[in-house]
Amino acid sequence: LLGRDLGQKKHEFLSPEAHREIGRAHGLREALSCRDEEPVPGEVSETVVELLEAIEVEDGQRERAVRALASRELDPDALEKAGAVCLGKASMDEFAMGSSNEHSYFGAVSNPWDLNCVPGGSSGGSAALVAARVVPYATASDTGGSIRQPAAFCGVTGFKPSYGRVSRYGMVAYASSLDQAGVIAQSTKDCASVLQVMAGFDPRDGTSLDLPVPDYQSALTQSIRGTRIGLPRDIFTTPRAGLDLNLLARVRAALSQLEQLGAVLVDIDLTGLDAALAAYYVIAPCEASSNLSRFDGVRYGHRCENPKSLTDLYQRSRSEGFGAEVQKRILLGTYALSAGYFDAYYLRAQKVRRLVAQGYASAFAGVDLIAMPTTPTCALPKGAVDADPMAEILADIFTVGVNLAGLPAISVPAGFSGHLPVGLQLIAPHLHDERLMSFGHQFQLHSDFHLQQPSSLGAAV
Repeated sequence: LLGRDLGQKKHEFLSPEAHREIGRAHGLREALSCRDEEPVPGEVSETVVELLEAIEVEDGQRERAVRALASRELDPDALEKAGAVCLGKASMDEFAMGSSNEHSYFGAVSNPWDLNCVPGGSSGGSAALVAARVVPYATASDTGGSIRQPAAFCGVTGFKPSYGRVSRYGMVAYASSLDQAGVIAQSTKDCASVLQVMAGFDPRDGTSLDLPVPDYQSALTQSIRGTRIGLPRDIFTTPRAGLDLNLLARVRAALSQLEQLGAVLVDIDLTGLDAALAAYYVIAPCEASSNLSRFDGVRYGHRCENPKSLTDLYQRSRSEGFGAEVQKRILLGTYALSAGYFDAYYLRAQKVRRLVAQGYASAFAGVDLIAMPTTPTCALPKGAVDADPMAEILADIFTVGVNLAGLPAISVPAGFSGHLPVGLQLIAPHLHDERLMSFGHQFQLHSDFHLQQPSSLGAAV
């Protein structure tokens, strides 16, 4: 599993404990082969898992792709209790801030489909590992598209559950009202198996919903005939500037296939896409400014050497511990929360957030799902973000609204634009995650895009 060679040093894994865990995997496989009973629904005992670095792992040093954190404790309870084997922790954008995975303290991750392109972010390490067939699935977090966007860039399946459906306990907070744990896998079927274990009420998370967990695996076989899919006019009828038309054609072709399977395509008006992007880039930095204030060198996180005073301790600990992107977002958030600008920026962004949620609710009054491209372009070349910082922000335009409204969404591979993967995003109403499972699975039963492998993969050892 760890013997694949992508031709040069990458940074997908941060600190795998391969020998111990692969030995444990072999032991589990032997035990499974000897038992008589059938596996229980949702069991993940025959698979391995890679954990996003945003989630702290017990007994393992973890730095969340950032210098500011030292070792802490936490456990990915549900998956390990179900028999999953953790092979390591994946790289990501520092503190989940970024859409290219070039903001990691440990170095940029390469996209397995083109080593000169980024895998997306912030969960780019997770997506790259799944695309490279190093692991069958990986945990990930999604604050503004950080599961779906790298899944689209890397040609794999990414599932962001409804807000509150999966516990955030153990996740280092970026923007608490937006963060949601999820999964990246090769197929919707794999996502359903993992989510069946991950989902459920957790008293350790104040935002966790105390509701029964649907049978996601049974939902895979539900018919999609007659289900109405909404297509936003300002994406499909009048394509917006910056949207790759070849990518859009691939998404249209995938939707035509769903139509052949019995789905009904309906043009809809979905207001607030541009406003959602603006609101997100006010709300998320504001929450980050608050959440990251604990990393002061006294109570939590990196501490500078030989501070000369308390002020020097604060200044150098935070300057050394945070990278440039994180510092930029903290400054933006702190500015927007300051006394003279709170009403003008943060309060107004929250009002826009409500309007975005209402826009989705109005659209769902007439359709069961909403479809759109996951991203406006395919994977960006490395360095493109440095040359044009707006490129990274605009890469989130189709994903951030889902987080602002707390909705579930899935990105499934929908073909290729040139040699790079294209992602189709499907969005469902809150707590209707199972609808996405049925659509994703039915599409993948009649397509093979999720089975395609990058030509850069070496032979498995």
